[in-house]
Amino acid sequence: MKKKWIVIPSLLVLGMASAVAAPPSQPLPGEENRSVSTMVVDRALQVEVIDALVKKLNDHYIFPDKAKQIETALRQRQREGKYDAMSDGKQFAIQLTDDMRAVVRDLHMSVFFSPRPVPADDAAGAPPASQAEWEQRVPADKRQVLRQMAHRSVEQVEHLTPRIGYLKVSGFPPAFLMAESYAAAMNELADTDGLIVDLRNNGGGGADSVSLLVSYFVDQRTRLNDIWDRDTGISTQHWTQDKLDGKRYGGTKPVVILAAAGTKSAGEDFAYTMQAMKRATVVGERTWGGAHPARPYRLSKHFLAVIPDRRTISPITQTNWEGVGVIPDVAAKPDDALAVAKDLLQRRLHGSTPTAAAGQ
Repeated sequence: MKKKWIVIPSLLVLGMASAVAAPPSQPLPGEENRSVSTMVVDRALQVEVIDALVKKLNDHYIFPDKAKQIETALRQRQREGKYDAMSDGKQFAIQLTDDMRAVVRDLHMSVFFSPRPVPADDAAGAPPASQAEWEQRVPADKRQVLRQMAHRSVEQVEHLTPRIGYLKVSGFPPAFLMAESYAAAMNELADTDGLIVDLRNNGGGGADSVSLLVSYFVDQRTRLNDIWDRDTGISTQHWTQDKLDGKRYGGTKPVVILAAAGTKSAGEDFAYTMQAMKRATVVGERTWGGAHPARPYRLSKHFLAVIPDRRTISPITQTNWEGVGVIPDVAAKPDDALAVAKDLLQRRLHGSTPTAAAGQ
């Protein structure tokens, strides 16, 4: 069965609709600069939205038993009249999100109010899987802007010392947009003996981009994660890439990852996977805790729900970081994490050439 995707401005064109992670207190992605509609949410619309939400959860949420528990809770709140006085669309969406998460603390699961009409679930095909497909579907006048936005996710590349490199990554846009940027960054850092990857403010993105970047830190083809799909019942294995555009950093030089509460979704995927492989030491604080890939579903003309319909499973741990976050190997306050990581690498590299993977 071929998946369908709602078009969300700036997300689908970047191919990231499968990893929506915006908190419910924020505007719908792509709506930040638009004024909020004054549309009144009446009782009939509330019923329509809740009925649709319950159906979408039962049809698609990765844990069917949990979907039933959420349904029970929402129906109880309906009977109690908890939503009756809510006439503001944004407030209603936030309350539904809070009520769902009170039952299941799944951080990708959210309801959004949109000032603009929400397209039907089948309004678009799957996100573009290649640059050629992306160029066919995205107008030329937008491609350069979106490409620049994606490339800016590699925020900083430098040598902290002659032996220690630093790579700051704020997101994981689609791999076909990031291959050049990752190659350039890794080429610049290839001569270092140890590397710090800063993900403290990484908002997430796509698993394909995570796989591409992890590929630079292994010496052979490596299985990273399996993703199980509720709708199809199929589990897909994700592996590193054999051919890279840049210089491979290799599987032995020490790597330290900086993490914090601002490390979310795909950012957590990178940290968790590298840590599980014993390929990196994580320094900082516990991360956000959202592991389940999600997609948006239309509930009504102005409401949509982001519902996790797939589950990431590490072949090493047989689980993921959902609700727990990535737990650092070395605890440090976010503002101190870089200094702690630099000191850790300097001690590991002092007077010797690194021969073992970090974290061992």
